[in-house]
Amino acid sequence: MTVSTGAARRDEIARDVVGRRRELDLVLAAVTAGRDVLLEGPPGTSKSTILRAITANWGVPFALVEGNAELTPARLVGHHNPARVLREDYSAENFVPGPLVSAMRQGGFLYIEELNRAPEDTLNVLLAAMAERQVEVPRVGTITAGATFRVLASMNPFDNVGTARISDSVYDRWCRLAIGYQDEGDERAIVAVRTGSTDERLIADAVALTRATRVHPELRRGSSVRGAIDLVAIAAELAGLHEGGYEQVVLDAAQLALSARIGVDEAGEATPEAVITEIWENHFFSRPGVRRRDRTG
Repeated sequence: MTVSTGAARRDEIARDVVGRRRELDLVLAAVTAGRDVLLEGPPGTSKSTILRAITANWGVPFALVEGNAELTPARLVGHHNPARVLREDYSAENFVPGPLVSAMRQGGFLYIEELNRAPEDTLNVLLAAMAERQVEVPRVGTITAGATFRVLASMNPFDNVGTARISDSVYDRWCRLAIGYQDEGDERAIVAVRTGSTDERLIADAVALTRATRVHPELRRGSSVRGAIDLVAIAAELAGLHEGGYEQVVLDAAQLALSARIGVDEAGEATPEAVITEIWENHFFSRPGVRRRDRTG
């Protein structure tokens, strides 16, 4: 692939991704070079969006798997159909491929969300497939990966509930990219695209409230841009039903959209609703020169 062809392909893919030009360049360079990539960052930071945009451009399948305790090696690799085994005994024909085998056969991208929640024996199967580009399936034989097969994974380094430490041997198999939240302008653009809203004021307020949850001292986890997306969508519908003014509509929508997405510090006594109300008050009424406005103000 020449530089000009690579740049042209990158520009095509970038049309489906808001911002993230540097991250897109790095991920695209890695997967084009035949490497597997681990993306580390909080939820809602366009990790899967980047990967879906690349696979759509390449015309290869994209298989998303959620990493959790139930992701056993059998679920990842596949299993023999029990009913057919009883009738026919084990054979390659009654093997039901799991996402790993399917992605290998089709030359697709296997994307595992929350890698650090997957069991260790599952990771061992995954790493063997990454290293050899092959996997041995009993009574089926050797599965060899297509040329475009890649293993991508993500994890949130700030979440330690239900997660396990990733060993050095696991890290050694990946190219790692840390991804943080996008800037305010990009997040406004994302909300506008995802909601179809043209209300710039509402979008700006939703993004500002959502971003404020990430730095609030009583929160151990703030909301991703998904909170702002839902806030705008809910507020737009609520405005036609609500008797209150604009700020009250935003508050009610924020309580609904953000309260499940934030994590209150266990050492504190505040509730999610109280923190959101405080952020809302600071945003609308505590800034110098700001007075209470109504929806048309």
